[in-house]
Amino acid sequence: MPDARDVSPYDALLLLSFGGPEGPDDVVPFLENVTRGRGIPKERLKEVGQHYFLFGGVSPINDQNRALLDALRKDFAEHGLDLPVYWGNRNWAPYLTDTLREMVRDGRRRILVLATSAYASYSGCRQYRENLADALSALEAEGLELPKVDKLRHYFNHPGFLEPMIDGVLRSLAELPEDVRDGAHLAFSTHSIPTASADTSGPVEEHGDGGAYVKQHLDVAQQIADAVRERTGVDHPWQLVYQSRSGAPHIPWLEPDICDHLDERHAAGAPAVVIAPIGFVSDHMEVLYDLDTEAKARAEELGLPMRRSATVGADPRVAAAIRELVVERAAVERGQDVTPCALGALGASHNLCPVGCCPARAPRPVAAGADSTYA
Repeated sequence: MPDARDVSPYDALLLLSFGGPEGPDDVVPFLENVTRGRGIPKERLKEVGQHYFLFGGVSPINDQNRALLDALRKDFAEHGLDLPVYWGNRNWAPYLTDTLREMVRDGRRRILVLATSAYASYSGCRQYRENLADALSALEAEGLELPKVDKLRHYFNHPGFLEPMIDGVLRSLAELPEDVRDGAHLAFSTHSIPTASADTSGPVEEHGDGGAYVKQHLDVAQQIADAVRERTGVDHPWQLVYQSRSGAPHIPWLEPDICDHLDERHAAGAPAVVIAPIGFVSDHMEVLYDLDTEAKARAEELGLPMRRSATVGADPRVAAAIRELVVERAAVERGQDVTPCALGALGASHNLCPVGCCPARAPRPVAAGADSTYA
């Protein structure tokens, strides 16, 4: 086993996230950042922004990232890890380029990146690597010395992430009325993506029907359902479902949609449903609106008892898992033999994204992979 406090050669950890508006005046500029290059009119962005305006124009994701930062710093300090933690976003302040610039000026030369997306996909992995390359390009143009940047492996099947999700489903089942609890169906929800993107997610050898994206979610869902059965003695029916679809209606996306699934479960006689948002690290806007607003309203219309389990958020087990992943990757970089920690049928994900992994429609420079523009 590697030394649990040795993080060399790394000298900093970067929490890299999506970002979100923190007030009504931020909503449209934030959405312009998200959709830049797609030619979407501002009036259309104002319509989309209604989801945010329902919550005062504030996305919860930034506060949730602050909570995760605090949890990481606390855990690292308690376990003797001398590794400063920074935070940068793709689409809102603190912006990634600004944070990387700060890190370089602080003397950081070997940076490990934690993205707030646990699964393989273009938007959940490669796009973050493109963002890193864009930021490094900007710093290069400023004449700054570029750091070496690596990205932590996908962590969907690390026990520190699985256990909080299992506990969340168990709590939600316990909240249901006793007469419908044992018959409740489990709906494991994640972000819908275009089927073409799903089919090419993960390494080339995993491309195919749903690719690594669907395989990884199914593996997590199966593990949670098995754990619930072992701890309750009840075998709950379950299905992987999708939410938060966007884009042109003629382009196929992963289905079924969560609200359509609720209709189908009600028609089939299901007495109750627990929705578990396994594709999301925290309760950000898509969880609050698509599940706690739209799906909840649909369930109420149907008279179908429904509970939504919590995402992992800043659970101490998550902070501990990230610490373990950091120590694991550092040992790999030092050339030590490491047995990676992962549960389920798929095993640990790759440390270095291979060529052809989660390809973009139009090739762009990337960092932190075998095909990196920046080593």
